[in-house]
Amino acid sequence: MKAWIAFKNIFLKDMRNYYLKPPNISWGIIFPFAWTLMFFLRSQSTVDIRGILPGVMAMSILFGTTSMLAVTITFERRSRSFERLLLAPIDLNILMLAKTSGAVLFGIINAFVPVVFALFLVDLAGINWLVVLGSVFFIAVTSTFLGLLIAVTVSEVFEAQTFSNFFRFPMVFLCGLFIPIRNLPAILRPLSYAIPLTYGADILKTAINGEGHLMVGLSFFILIIFSLVFFTISTRNIKEKWIH
Repeated sequence: MKAWIAFKNIFLKDMRNYYLKPPNISWGIIFPFAWTLMFFLRSQSTVDIRGILPGVMAMSILFGTTSMLAVTITFERRSRSFERLLLAPIDLNILMLAKTSGAVLFGIINAFVPVVFALFLVDLAGINWLVVLGSVFFIAVTSTFLGLLIAVTVSEVFEAQTFSNFFRFPMVFLCGLFIPIRNLPAILRPLSYAIPLTYGADILKTAINGEGHLMVGLSFFILIIFSLVFFTISTRNIKEKWIH
């Protein structure tokens, strides 16, 4: 019970201090909208909105979650407020789940902003929304834990943002969102399957357009494995470097 109270208080504190600030709320809406508008403008022909929807949703999650974690964790470490949390009588795993839950929620909300716009433009009938929701959740979790791993590795916000881009931009082009993996050079294809976004994006493609090429169950399983690996490495780094 005490653990749940601590979890709730940390989660609500982060929501108030970071995620519910007007700039973040507006950014959470404008960023996915900008991605969507970019793809509308890049083509002189009719845009396949349903075709690009999985990509825009996945990118909105990836950039939203990793950016927010870079700010919250790194900033609190610099201000030493994170150290006070580490001294609290709460299990480290619960503490980090509380610190990352806001980013997961932020990523899920980001993902559905393009869906709201698409509803006014195309017919979204036939989409398996349950699978979409599951995919969005696990993309948000893996992206958040990747952001956590980056945040606990550096000491400055700008370092976290720079390091995040080192992973994010290659992931966008290697995960099969806009360039099919089969069209990539053979030497790059193994890298595609070492990226968690590949599996989340493939589930979205299957659920929205039936164009995925991987088994949905396998993709969900691999996303869970990535989540556990990222979270375990992050908490281990905190124990070794931040707790003396």
